[in-house]
Amino acid sequence: MKRTIKKAAVIGSGIMGSAIACHFANIGVEVLLLDIAPKELTEAEKKKGLTLEDKVVRNRIVNEHLANSLKSKPSPIYHQKFASRIATGNIDDDLPKIADCDWVIEVVVERLDIKQKVFEQIEKHRKPDTLITSNTSGIPIHFMSEGRSEDFQKHFCGTHFFNPPRYLKLFEIIPGPQTSQEVLDFLNNYGEQFLGKTSVVAKDTPAFIGNRIGIYGIMSLFHQVKEMGLTIEEVDKLTGPVIGRPKSATFRTVDVVGLDTLVHVANGIYENCPNDEVHELFKVPGFIDTMMENKWLGSKTKQGFYKKVDKDILALDLDTLEYRPQKKASFATLELTKTIDKPINRFKVLVKGTDKAGEFYRKNFSGMFAYVSNRIPEITDDLYKIDDAMKAGFGWENGPFEIWDAVGVEKGIELMKAEGLEPAAWVNEMLASGNKSFYTIKEGATYYYDIASKSQKKVPGQDAFIILNNIRESKKVWSNSEAIIQDLGDGILNLEFQSKMNTIGGGVLQGINKAIDLAEKEYDGLVIGNQAANFSVGANIGMIFMMAVEQEYDELNMAIKMFQDTMMRVRYSSIPVVVAPHGMTLGGGCEMSMHADKVVAAAETYIGLVEFGVGVIPGGGGSKEMALRAADTFRKNDVELNVLQEYFLTIGMAKVSTSAYEAFDLGILQHGKDVIVVNKDRQIAEAKKHAKLLAEAGYTQPVKRKDVKVLGKQALGMFLVGTDSMEAGHYISEHDKKIANKLAYVMAGGDLSEPTLVTEQYLLDLEREAFLSLCGERKTLERIQFMLTKGKPLRN
Repeated sequence: MKRTIKKAAVIGSGIMGSAIACHFANIGVEVLLLDIAPKELTEAEKKKGLTLEDKVVRNRIVNEHLANSLKSKPSPIYHQKFASRIATGNIDDDLPKIADCDWVIEVVVERLDIKQKVFEQIEKHRKPDTLITSNTSGIPIHFMSEGRSEDFQKHFCGTHFFNPPRYLKLFEIIPGPQTSQEVLDFLNNYGEQFLGKTSVVAKDTPAFIGNRIGIYGIMSLFHQVKEMGLTIEEVDKLTGPVIGRPKSATFRTVDVVGLDTLVHVANGIYENCPNDEVHELFKVPGFIDTMMENKWLGSKTKQGFYKKVDKDILALDLDTLEYRPQKKASFATLELTKTIDKPINRFKVLVKGTDKAGEFYRKNFSGMFAYVSNRIPEITDDLYKIDDAMKAGFGWENGPFEIWDAVGVEKGIELMKAEGLEPAAWVNEMLASGNKSFYTIKEGATYYYDIASKSQKKVPGQDAFIILNNIRESKKVWSNSEAIIQDLGDGILNLEFQSKMNTIGGGVLQGINKAIDLAEKEYDGLVIGNQAANFSVGANIGMIFMMAVEQEYDELNMAIKMFQDTMMRVRYSSIPVVVAPHGMTLGGGCEMSMHADKVVAAAETYIGLVEFGVGVIPGGGGSKEMALRAADTFRKNDVELNVLQEYFLTIGMAKVSTSAYEAFDLGILQHGKDVIVVNKDRQIAEAKKHAKLLAEAGYTQPVKRKDVKVLGKQALGMFLVGTDSMEAGHYISEHDKKIANKLAYVMAGGDLSEPTLVTEQYLLDLEREAFLSLCGERKTLERIQFMLTKGKPLRN
């Protein structure tokens, strides 16, 4: 049967319930969000003469929870207008409305008795065949559905979202004893295709997969930090970006999540997993007990492992349990990895370190390798599910088995033995069967070692994806040090950036031009896309800075012209060019997207023209393009100045969208042309599909524009008056005003005496001239230098 989700109900509107409701609204589903009705009036309600029977009172709890969620940062919703898809109500009055819903998700307090009462009520009103799931993070699924009907039990299971649901991709599906395979298959696919998740079917064991392994990792560090005499800053340095983990690393992450939340899950594992070989590790150490007693729970209580005092962030000394100024952490072993770009390639070096860092990694990884090998088949039968869970739920770039492969399976066992540990028997059996690694790549697909068959099996679900890591070398057509071109098949090429942070310099521009040359001669279309953390942080400002400091203005002029010409080639080639931005897509990355025939953006795309932050205007066609788009928006009887001003402010205020949907409001993405994909893993495949569709529809090379209406002095005068008043009111600095006036000159089309139709090249020449003149300003160079050294903008 075909199952569709048109309407979902979320029962429980706390932090998770409201955020889950928002994520369903993100993907266009109508949501009914319910919570309990209050038992007493507030003072404000009493003053208004309201009673407990009034609807506004009865829905107060749910409405307050949802409002708080919508105000939180980072936002749980792609666009505030999507909140209109959520209807609120209370359980007493509105539970019968779930009869109209296709999926009911329970997100109430983590108490089995309360959950069972809620399910009893749900059963009275749900229509047969409706999906019923629980977002529990630890209560066994089989207890929850006891006593329910056969139809209920068949359609019931756990669906564990990770917090925050919009941003963390892990979606654990935990079958109950009677859950039908059709329901599991549907949820697995729906999570991946529609919710944009990494769906992982887990066994009904305490903490499931993600938290079982993740909490083990954190608890082992809690013990290790004391054993090795490390500071919390040192552990955070060793367990952050250097090994492909989030910047918040370990202790900052615990502060954000809440120490009480972590202790609750750890206690659950300690109580419910008596046969775990490291059972005692889940016992909370003394310093954590003290922190719990003191209510030092992290961000929610304003202090945890770190504490902000005025502008300073202090760190907790775990020996004295007193806060002190942070100490800079540095290790010789980490210095050896600075030239290695990808974390996966650092692990071999890290475990060989001769200092305290090397010792830390050997202890840490050997413990983790032993632990994950022993969790199969307890928590899952398939090793790739453990890796998927850790990457999607905890933001690890590589899962434990991928790290073990990177170190070498035999080397990993050697490290374990040095620590008195042994891997599970199946690992030795794997090596004995001739399989020397957990994963292999064959014909562009990832295969994993399947324990039952003692052979390599294809990881399921890959057919909807193109994984560039798997085809980078086998499908390579051309490369230089900063870019690589791959053949995606079906006549479509892909250009992938390989520069640091995917900055756009000479090598990337050469790659774009080469890709277009090749596609025009032998292929049907081109995708510009990658699968790094961010699409591109913009132009290589280090190169611009060096040229400007050396006053090599002819070379700088040529470099900017090459950038502009390349962007224009993206737009005016004879083949369709589709750009696939995701994550940070700033400056030149944004300009490239704006010149594409089509943008296939990931929903999590933070895109904008941010050049003002380094003291210049967009110089790769961005200023020209905003003027052009404003002109294309002019309608008869419009106040054209107001339209132009909106586009001007998008650049002048360095606005960056907080999702791809917001980029439509900024005029960066265009309705009717550009599309959004929720699951980033599908993005390259989707971009390829659109490039092929454009080619098959009979793509014609566009004609260069000569009809861009600029407003001349009329607009320039308005902008100059505006920047004067902004400076006079101390809203902007003198240098801000200078940059804004240069942008005003470009977007007005110069000081023409009346509105005039001009060419794109006319505007590009004005843009380049303005960019170059700003590069000669001392204050611009100070801004660029500050960004290069500190990684943040300078206001001077």
